[in-house]
Amino acid sequence: MNSDELPVPNLTGSKPATPLEVSANELAEPAANSPQMVKLQQQAQALQQEIEELQTAKAQVLRAQIAEIQAALEQITKENLGQLQQRQQALQITVEQLERRQERVREEMRTSFAGVSRDLAIRVQGFKDYLVTSLQDLVVVAEELDLAPKAKETAPQQPTLPESAKPVAPQFAEQGFQEQVRQIRKLIDQYRTAPNYYGAPWQLRRTFEPIHAERVSNWFFTLGGRGALRSMGSRLQNILIASAIISILRSLYGSRVRSLILANTPERLGDWRRGLQDCLGVSRSDFSPERGISLFESPESLVQRADRLVKEGQLPLILIDDSEEQVSLSLLQFPLWLAFAAEPQPKPARSSSFDFFE
Repeated sequence: MNSDELPVPNLTGSKPATPLEVSANELAEPAANSPQMVKLQQQAQALQQEIEELQTAKAQVLRAQIAEIQAALEQITKENLGQLQQRQQALQITVEQLERRQERVREEMRTSFAGVSRDLAIRVQGFKDYLVTSLQDLVVVAEELDLAPKAKETAPQQPTLPESAKPVAPQFAEQGFQEQVRQIRKLIDQYRTAPNYYGAPWQLRRTFEPIHAERVSNWFFTLGGRGALRSMGSRLQNILIASAIISILRSLYGSRVRSLILANTPERLGDWRRGLQDCLGVSRSDFSPERGISLFESPESLVQRADRLVKEGQLPLILIDDSEEQVSLSLLQFPLWLAFAAEPQPKPARSSSFDFFE
């Protein structure tokens, strides 16, 4: 054996690969540039591109929907705001019209009736003061003259009523009643400037404006507690004036004042009862013949009740609703009465000449 033919030892210790094993490894791991790998890469790129396109489309759809929702909300907001502005303008116009109407009514009342009545009251009061002064001077002179001889025999004395039961005949316009005049004016000013909404019963509890104070003063000092006042156009306003008069008389004469109210329907009497309860703080028990207020639908029954009160030494105050078109003369005999005169209604125009005989 030659030295060239000696076997070479395997220094690595591993078994040399056979031709069969090399071919199996090459088949298990395909090459990177094989057609199958290229196809897979192309499919992966296509899927990635499709995903990006879907995400872009989704974002566009979301933006479009958000834009539509915002536009719809803006449109609804504009429409609602426009409606609210229209309502606000309509309410402002209505309020301005009502304010102008209220100012016009006050101006008409101030110029047409209140101002004229004030001037007339001042003139009448001045003339009354002059007459009363002259009559008092005549009385003083007559008392100083001894015209009639003294009677030797005195007439038998008539039984006298106690001081609390003597009939009262108020005369608010006389100079001899200056203290009462002062009290009445003080109460009217108090009602007008410092109303007491939680006062005791029979005290006025409502807002008292100058027009109401003028009507009350006119009834006391110009009409002397007996006469008619022009209606305020509202039964509640008339009840407010009557409540002030009742409150003042109760302050002067106490529980001897009995208010007798005349109205021709139960509905109007119900208005008077509710209005007096609200203005004077009285209860339903005060509406009875034995208490302070009585309600009547006919003047005959009222006159009978007033006669009994006068005989008992009480002071009846007769209040006549503006619905009474005719006033019974028997009501005018009592010392205190107030009638509210309604506005005259114009007669309808005749449609033909035959209406003359209707």
